Amino acid sequence: MSPTLSPSPFGTAKTLVLKVGSAVLTNADGDLDKGMLRTIADWTSERMAAGCNVILVTSGAVAAGRSALGVRDRNLTISQKQALAAVGQSRLMQIYAELFATHGFHVGQMLLTAGDMEDRRRYVNARYTLEELLRRRCIPIINENDTVTVDELKFGDNDGLAARVAVKMQADALVLLSDVDGVFSANPKTTPDARLIEVIEKVTPALIEQLCPTSQTGSLVGSGGMLSKLRAARLATSAGTHVAIANGKRPGILSNLVAGKFVGTYFPPAPTHRSQRTQWILHGRVSGTRQVVVDDGARDALLHRHKSLLPAGILRVVGTFKAGDLVDIVDSAGRLLGRGIVNYSSAEMDLIRGHRSADIAKILGAKPYDEAIHRDNLALFEEVTSAR
Repeated sequence: MSPTLSPSPFGTAKTLVLKVGSAVLTNADGDLDKGMLRTIADWTSERMAAGCNVILVTSGAVAAGRSALGVRDRNLTISQKQALAAVGQSRLMQIYAELFATHGFHVGQMLLTAGDMEDRRRYVNARYTLEELLRRRCIPIINENDTVTVDELKFGDNDGLAARVAVKMQADALVLLSDVDGVFSANPKTTPDARLIEVIEKVTPALIEQLCPTSQTGSLVGSGGMLSKLRAARLATSAGTHVAIANGKRPGILSNLVAGKFVGTYFPPAPTHRSQRTQWILHGRVSGTRQVVVDDGARDALLHRHKSLLPAGILRVVGTFKAGDLVDIVDSAGRLLGRGIVNYSSAEMDLIRGHRSADIAKILGAKPYDEAIHRDNLALFEEVTSAR
């Protein structure tokens, strides 16, 4: 058992995000487990009736499509999985709609992509939609748009999506249900004496690498694993959200979470947390490789003097991007310092890098900004600032 949480943040939460993975929603044959779906619907309805806003982030579309079409082969191409998701998503929502209707609740489907989290306007608009659904006492049901998102199907990022939703909605709590009891000191499937870590006070990149070597794989049913869950916990806790990772197959786990006595791993929120905008900048998805590499002088100005990034401090530009895109800021040693929204495209940045701001108009024909990235549109990672 994890330490008793009294009062339980999962019981007192005004807004709670519940993420349910494919491994929880399917049976041994890989088909949807209707009994488990009913359990999720019953508990969610109970919490909604008690006044808590519950947002459900669900996997299962591919599994539903697999069942509908009688597909048993697990070695599928991305396009085959996308076809199964296209068939299965409507079936999954139909089941949820019927189950929640027995409790008097309507459901609202939202299919999101990483791009929806990266684009600021779409990011904000998604929040308005969620708020309106909850105001009308509808159950928002969110899934990755698996029919169009290739790398989400390959790597499984519903955990990250759930964390981003939690941050966006300023949720008090996030529950990540999987087919394991929580975070272990080693892989329990290969290490018999692996122990459950009941509380993780702070998730750092070093801890993630220690617990989840990059070669570690996840469930055979889903496409995620503990790595994505730890990253999700890091994001959510940094925004002030309580997080739990627990085994959705364990009887009574959701009720136990509400009571504050559960088997799992608990992550308390960071004592100080950053604004939603800063969270979005730091943890928004950067498509492909988009980097500006800075010299030591610029690195010092960013870390110690809280300055904007000027063209003079840029050594080189990596990747292709346009003005307004989110990019990584990397020092000359390759260390990721933070992220920011650029004022110039990669082509323009490549022309003005190493030059004074006063020279921008001469080089580009116009100078809309002095800064490559303004301080207000730039955020540094905590482990970088704490080590400076």
